[in-house]
Amino acid sequence: MKLATWNVNSLKVRLPQVLEWLGTSGVDVLCLQELKMPHDKFPLAEFEAIGYQACWAGQKTYNGVAVISRDPARSVQINMPGFPDDHQRLIAATLPSPQGDIRVVSVYCPNGQAVGSDKYTYKLAWFAALREWLVTELAAHPRMVVLGDYNVAPADADVHDPAKWEGDILVSPSEREAFEALLSLGFTDAFRHFPQEEKMFSWWDYRRMAFRRNAGLRIDHALVSSALLPFCAACEIDKGPRRNEQPSDHTPVIVTLDLPVEKEA
Repeated sequence: MKLATWNVNSLKVRLPQVLEWLGTSGVDVLCLQELKMPHDKFPLAEFEAIGYQACWAGQKTYNGVAVISRDPARSVQINMPGFPDDHQRLIAATLPSPQGDIRVVSVYCPNGQAVGSDKYTYKLAWFAALREWLVTELAAHPRMVVLGDYNVAPADADVHDPAKWEGDILVSPSEREAFEALLSLGFTDAFRHFPQEEKMFSWWDYRRMAFRRNAGLRIDHALVSSALLPFCAACEIDKGPRRNEQPSDHTPVIVTLDLPVEKEA
């Protein structure tokens, strides 16, 4: 079972790329972020035409998240109960697997704008609320994968030039601590669970030929719960879509779960 995350930075612009990638990548579940379209404009028919279902939370111009899947989603949750927020940043869905139901969460974590700003304070509060919500979700759904754009590079190895970025947004100590707090619930950063090449990133600025220079950050992650970790077979970054004409500034991250059929007792 392959699950992926991709911040598409406008689904309206990137829809042909997403459909093409689904046709070649073989993923079963794709979590999207930054749809940047009203809820009622979501192109469900286009996904259904290639054999996928979808649940989503749209928002005009900004944000927006979705879970695209081969099987219909159940128990869909949009945003976190108890955390008032006008932004569409989280959607969770239950999907079947050979090992039983898996809870899949697509997150678009706040950027934070600048360390010390109001948006930075909001970002840290959002992460704290996410952790609190995940405690409850894990109790109900021990088999869980949380995929998305976290807007945090967890370590210097995830930054093209750590000295240049030191103390800046996306890498500040408080943001990294918030990310670690999620892992402390029993999640594993699937990408770091395996040996990887150096300088592997998932986001590159559009400016200053950043992609050509590989001046990027790894801020898109797949967190796998302890109940699923034994089945985690691989995690990779697919840089191909970043080479497209008019690409997103992010590229997909794919996690593969090897899920044998559970035998009846």
